[in-house]
Amino acid sequence: MPSALIKDYFRTDKLPQIWCPGCGHGIITRSIVSAVEKAGLDKDNVCIVSGIGCSSRAPGYLDFNTLHTTHGRALAFATGIKMAKPGVKVIVIMGDGDATAIGGNHLIHACRRNIGITAVVFNNNIYGMTGGQYSPTTPKFDKGTTAPYGNIDKAFDICSLAASAGATYVARATAYHATLLTSLVQNAMNNDGFSLIEAISVCPTYYGRKNKKGNAVDMMEWQKNNAVNVNAAAKLSPEALAGKFLIGEFKNSPEPEYTSEYSKIIERLKKEGR
Repeated sequence: MPSALIKDYFRTDKLPQIWCPGCGHGIITRSIVSAVEKAGLDKDNVCIVSGIGCSSRAPGYLDFNTLHTTHGRALAFATGIKMAKPGVKVIVIMGDGDATAIGGNHLIHACRRNIGITAVVFNNNIYGMTGGQYSPTTPKFDKGTTAPYGNIDKAFDICSLAASAGATYVARATAYHATLLTSLVQNAMNNDGFSLIEAISVCPTYYGRKNKKGNAVDMMEWQKNNAVNVNAAAKLSPEALAGKFLIGEFKNSPEPEYTSEYSKIIERLKKEGR
């Protein structure tokens, strides 16, 4: 990571970070910071909110306005910030369990409202910080500490969930595809509405080890070899896409943003003398 990026956007007294060797979360965090830099945003006008989990350590390292909240409630806190300060760029960092299990209800309603928040879900397919339990995105038949013989639940497709719930910008990239991830996060921040980026991470400590995925390099190689950009996928046969997963931009359909619509009600009532 360029030293200037660290100096300008990180709390250097909080470094080095505590993520496990090979964890993809550092790469994803850098992509978020790079997107902020490329967008030319004033970091004093950016607020980064997180819940609880491995990914939620990120705001502690970042030199922005930051808020470390309770498990699953990051979007609720972020909604309050956006309502109070509509001009602030609000970015929410969540894990897959944080966002889609205990926080799932907040997620679908933030999507439905189309409130101007950019949510980045660090998806490592497992609960890492609390001991390797399976999560709503753990692939079927993969193992976790709470599924030692294999998970039989069907995994959420986070992007499909967000798009169908009403998010107006939805995309996915991986820790391996860091340049694409930076670009997608920047596009998400430019969207005047609710944006969701699913960032596929790497957890060699719990997910990789329990499921014999190899080391961190092996897991990154898997991302490289099995991710297909949605634009390329449109030209491929179902047979060619078997066992693959899609990355890229899935939805970009701007609609009126929630706080903007709310302010119109206030202005109307003022004119009516209420």
